[in-house]
Amino acid sequence: MNLTGELLIGQQTVKGTRDPIVAINVATGERLPTEFFGGTSEDVARACELAWSAFDTYRETSLEERARFLETIADEIEAIGDDLIERAVAESGLPQGRIQGERGRTCGQLRLFAKTVRAGEWLDVRIDPALPDRQPMPRVDLRQRHIALGPVVVFGASNFPLAFSVAGGDTASALAAGCPVIVKAHGAHPGTSELVGRAIQAAVKKCGLPEGVFSLMYGSGREVGTALVTDPRIKAAGFTGSRSGGLALWKAAQSRPEPIPFYAEMSSINPVFPLPAALKARGEEMGKAFVASLNMGAGQFCTNPGLVIAIKGPELDAFVNAASEAVKGSAAQTMLTPGIFDAYENGVSTLAGSGKAKEVARGQKGEGPNQCQTGLFLTSAQDFLSSDALQEEVFGSTSLVVECADAAELKQVAEHLEGQLTATLQMDDADLDAARALLPILERKAGRIMVNGWPTGVEVCDAMVHGGPFPATSDSRTTSVGTAAIFRFLRPVCYQDLPDALLPEAIKHDNPLKLRRLVDGKREA
Repeated sequence: MNLTGELLIGQQTVKGTRDPIVAINVATGERLPTEFFGGTSEDVARACELAWSAFDTYRETSLEERARFLETIADEIEAIGDDLIERAVAESGLPQGRIQGERGRTCGQLRLFAKTVRAGEWLDVRIDPALPDRQPMPRVDLRQRHIALGPVVVFGASNFPLAFSVAGGDTASALAAGCPVIVKAHGAHPGTSELVGRAIQAAVKKCGLPEGVFSLMYGSGREVGTALVTDPRIKAAGFTGSRSGGLALWKAAQSRPEPIPFYAEMSSINPVFPLPAALKARGEEMGKAFVASLNMGAGQFCTNPGLVIAIKGPELDAFVNAASEAVKGSAAQTMLTPGIFDAYENGVSTLAGSGKAKEVARGQKGEGPNQCQTGLFLTSAQDFLSSDALQEEVFGSTSLVVECADAAELKQVAEHLEGQLTATLQMDDADLDAARALLPILERKAGRIMVNGWPTGVEVCDAMVHGGPFPATSDSRTTSVGTAAIFRFLRPVCYQDLPDALLPEAIKHDNPLKLRRLVDGKREA
């Protein structure tokens, strides 16, 4: 494994001059080899200059060229082999199987976006041909397509060192849209980031694309991140992380002379609603399954089920008792970083010290550093409604059960929730009316609503929505997972009365791309 700790600016490697980032083996506390020196505002400016110079060429690459580029990135990542798996395991503390699966997901979504690009539906071509004889006024020829916004900044996430990082969904969807990408690597996995960054760099060269299509930056503190989102050549940004970090960058993006879209995925507690008939029929089974979901990835999924809301009674007691036993049997798990572990411990202490949440079970204590204990707490609906502390996300494997007096109080709690990535209904046929009453509320609160499943795990496919109202995301109109993510980095342009020789391929008269265009209000065959 040959790591240099250098910035990747276009096709160049540049030694940073700011304080170094040193990765640790989070399971042992051991420092890992190689220092990754941070970039400066001058390095950022160079990367942005290259991205801007590449933009007009890259955005007009053919659909086949761009799709092949995405596939080449996937091939280059796979070609790294075991070195990538080993480094990612060491930097994240995640098990080998999880990292292997995440590599597969990363490469899979790159190839999915390649398929999306080739299909061309994202261009959303609309044509209203000229009607010179129309009365009382003739109609001019109007043609619409979508074009790339411009260079995009992507901030790597801590909890998915591959799938939400350097070559993750934000990068894949931005490149698919025709946007050059500059990635700000996450400090928790700099070596993993370099390996993947070099794979993308190699793919750019192999495909003969302008070097500014991709760059990779390191930086501790806020200098690099702020410089990136405020550079006038950057036209959008994608972020996955904490609410405080996301809002700081969002404010910087909105304070520019030209504000830009800032797509931040931040906090979500992903409420689960076990409804009465389901609780009565399978409350014990449900309690065990809930804890299995809670413990997945040490609770560090964006969709971790951090809240259970149900009507008080013996059925809920059975659920809580089963969940408690499962929690007590839960082994401690290594968290992603010492900082995340400290934040988790503080969150659990806040719940325990609130005076309004009762601890009902804790998991096994860890023997190594940065290992979290699973936790389960219980509160009343009225205490939950009156306490801001109980409504804050605890990022890790701790959840809170909210006991409601009746269906009316349950709806009140649901209405009180902030925006969420997911909402889950556990229900049987007899719960249909109760579910129907909740559904309009959940539609307003969440980006994905599910029945009789668990929120952890996000399928990468056309129909997936990974987004939701604030603070789940900064823009509830979008998704960061699934092929619809491409639309975050596009904008419509209308062409009026342009001669055919001047028209882009997608909207030429003879439809050379063979797209199913909307022509005069009718979809072409």
